[in-house]
Amino acid sequence: MCEQRSTNAPKRMNQSGSRRTLLMLEHLTDQPDGAGLTEICAALNLPKSIGHRLLALLMESGYVMQHGPSGRYGLTLKLTMLGLRHYVRSGLDDLAQPVLDRLAAETGELARLAVVEGERLVWVAKAQGARSGLRYDPDLDHDTGHDVVLHATATGKAWLATLSQAQAMRIVEATELRTPRRCGPNIATSVHAFAQMLKATRQAGFGVALDEGEPGTAAVAVAVVESVAEGAAVGTLSLAGPLSRFGPERRAFFVTRLHSAAQELGGIWPLRHHRALALAPAQGPVKTARPRLSNPHVRTRTPVL
Repeated sequence: MCEQRSTNAPKRMNQSGSRRTLLMLEHLTDQPDGAGLTEICAALNLPKSIGHRLLALLMESGYVMQHGPSGRYGLTLKLTMLGLRHYVRSGLDDLAQPVLDRLAAETGELARLAVVEGERLVWVAKAQGARSGLRYDPDLDHDTGHDVVLHATATGKAWLATLSQAQAMRIVEATELRTPRRCGPNIATSVHAFAQMLKATRQAGFGVALDEGEPGTAAVAVAVVESVAEGAAVGTLSLAGPLSRFGPERRAFFVTRLHSAAQELGGIWPLRHHRALALAPAQGPVKTARPRLSNPHVRTRTPVL
């Protein structure tokens, strides 16, 4: 029994260490001015000895640096460059950005794309169509690279409306309706209130948020459905701007343009290979049969595939 405990302990510790390292990276992502060891450990509920060891590992790997005079820790650009490299190689930038640019130019508002990641929705790209006067630029908490606040945005409603009511509400309930630091007066403050909003979204065929996610702003959104994915939503397209420019007639025009752009994007969706890999069953190593030799004295090579 003692041998079994000593064998399993390192595995548990490694799993815990890996998770703590990822949480530390996520925490530092929201600290543009860096953070001290005490602050980091308090936020992540870590002993200082473990926090110091994890930071040393991240520094050695090039993901974190320490500012000499202040002693504060901050992210390097390595994580950013890895993300950008993956984003560019996914093909999303080349195919989606022209669609966003055209949508923004046609409407004069902020056009944005969010992508489904499991049970999350993440802002990944945008294009600003407003050239003068009032314009909407999202707060950092609502900007590219951040999770969409599902219960407070047209984007969240548009995606969740493609799921069953039970699945959608389970996802929302798991977020505990965490509210942005700045939100409008019309934001859903209970699960029941959001359930009613979601039903209205299904009936309308698009999501609307008026003075919800951020004060004085409005947005409309539609789901992007991959043409070969049997109706599965892979993302959303949205338009957002000042509330004063989102009257009923303008919203109807925006929805028409969004549906057209979403259909175009769904037909060329560049992440099909990503979905295929995620859904493919795991396979073991491929075994190749050793060729039979017609002449036992002659050796042949098995081709490398």
